[in-house]
Amino acid sequence: MKYLHTMVRVTDLDASLDFYCNKLGLEELTRVDVAPGRFTLVFLAAPGDSEAQVELTHNWDPEEYPGGRNFGHLAYKVENLYETCQRLLDGGVTLHRPPRDGHMAFVRSPDGISIELLQEGEALPVREPWASMPNVGEW
Repeated sequence: MKYLHTMVRVTDLDASLDFYCNKLGLEELTRVDVAPGRFTLVFLAAPGDSEAQVELTHNWDPEEYPGGRNFGHLAYKVENLYETCQRLLDGGVTLHRPPRDGHMAFVRSPDGISIELLQEGEALPVREPWASMPNVGEW
């Protein structure tokens, strides 16, 4: 398992970039505009430490984030997403967003912190029982 990033939702991307980059000193590594989803992702890291990233997620449509909803998730890359999810299920963990696509899944910690699990490399072939599993609650 490898730590990837922490996601934070932001309401004003320019103000957030000014804070994180110009004031705090992080550097912008990658920016992705996802027009169909109406959001922008900007990945930041401290100079010389691109392994530990902060993902700023800016939803283009105005939205309020009550109760800390602006904090998104922790993300980890795993060697085999299906094996990891099965181990979690066997341990009594709920898959809030099952790995239907062989690429991504979400679970929650006992305190409700969302954790994204991403398949290392290419997505695994889609297969059952994962492909038919529904989402459960929030992720």
